[in-house]
Amino acid sequence: MTTNCLSFKKNAAAALQDDELQSVLGRFCDARHQNRRDGVSRLPEFGRISDQAVEMKNHALAHLDFYLETFEEKVHEAGGIVHWARTGAEACAIVDDICQSMGARKLVKGKSMVTEEIGLNNHLTQRGIQILETDLGEYIVQLRGETPSHIIAPALHVSETQVAETFRQKHSHLDPERSLEDPASMVREARLVLREHFLAADVGITGANFLVAETGSAVIVTNEGNADLSQTLPNTHIVITGIDKVVPTLKDAATLLRLLPRSVTGQESAVYTTLATGPRRKKDLDGPDHFHVVLVDNGRSKALGTPFQDILRCIRCSACMNHCPVYGCISGHAYGWIYPGPMGQVLTPLLLGLKNAVHHPNASTLCGKCREVCPLKIPLPDMLRSFREMLFRQKLDAPSTRLGLKLWAAVATRPRLYTRLAGWGTMLLRPISKLLNCVGSGRTLPVPEGRTFQQLWKKYE
Repeated sequence: MTTNCLSFKKNAAAALQDDELQSVLGRFCDARHQNRRDGVSRLPEFGRISDQAVEMKNHALAHLDFYLETFEEKVHEAGGIVHWARTGAEACAIVDDICQSMGARKLVKGKSMVTEEIGLNNHLTQRGIQILETDLGEYIVQLRGETPSHIIAPALHVSETQVAETFRQKHSHLDPERSLEDPASMVREARLVLREHFLAADVGITGANFLVAETGSAVIVTNEGNADLSQTLPNTHIVITGIDKVVPTLKDAATLLRLLPRSVTGQESAVYTTLATGPRRKKDLDGPDHFHVVLVDNGRSKALGTPFQDILRCIRCSACMNHCPVYGCISGHAYGWIYPGPMGQVLTPLLLGLKNAVHHPNASTLCGKCREVCPLKIPLPDMLRSFREMLFRQKLDAPSTRLGLKLWAAVATRPRLYTRLAGWGTMLLRPISKLLNCVGSGRTLPVPEGRTFQQLWKKYE
């Protein structure tokens, strides 16, 4: 997938000026906050389950090689094939080879962030293979030639009017006088069109929320059922996912399933939770004749044994971005790659390299809300601080930033100078803040009130 991470500041500035996007983000984030609160409140033991999940994922990561090899053995026992891909290019080549061997010309895909990460759609399209997204949000952005703006709600940035316009343009074979005035009519139309593609597809591709080493199963969670059709109707099912998704047992997967839907939408469980274990057996009524799993590293193993290993616990619930004040102002496209928000600000530098994501570590208030709502208790603010330190040590941040930090250090290490300048600064900021707020500078600058902390400390100590 093409990246645009180095244009983060420009992208963010444009998003802040988009009134319609700002309105959508406000409604979306407020709703997700309340939904999560309600969902967690209905499960008093949420905190205890969260602790169990953290312990289990840490154990799985500490023995990642063992559980991945166990998973491979179980998949083979069930009649499937496991492929290992060190890079995104290798993963694309593996899928291409499978399709060529099957003579496949048409694919349907259930939602998979890893396929977006490795640019699979573009790769297969260039090879003359048609690939169609079947998640409704992904389908909409594919028709519009756009990328997802959220890992769970990829068409978050698209209004109902824009969806209707897109459907009229792309579904030109349907009655031009048909009604597309409400979401229900658009969903019906999408279902009608997609069903034809499900039935005609040679290969179905899905991601996986979890991989179960105990049984060789790939677990996928959806609310639309499109992933079920993608993996049962075509002759071949290909699962593409990261090596970090493996868990030891079915019980462990069940533990995570109690956390995931509540953290995403507040649901006690998703509408569909499907386990795929090998190809169709003789007594099965449906399912694919061929089952493949592509395990993608693409930089994940570099995080093992480092201060960033905890990010591999991430279950892609999106709670961190839904509660992030920065994401809530600029949405996902501003980040320039497939993973936005706090989890993306850690994953992107890890997978693409810090030089290619120099703005991401600083695009945070470090308020700690992301860590507070994360069901796997990933210390995202700590990792972002570590990346900021790396930026400074490697001299990757802007010269003005480095100069500012050096000046700050020079003042902060001299208490008397700091106290005096803080007092002067407070007096100067009062009229300046009031002036800027009157003129209008895009956002309100707080006006200092009263005395400085040092002055109050001296008075009351």
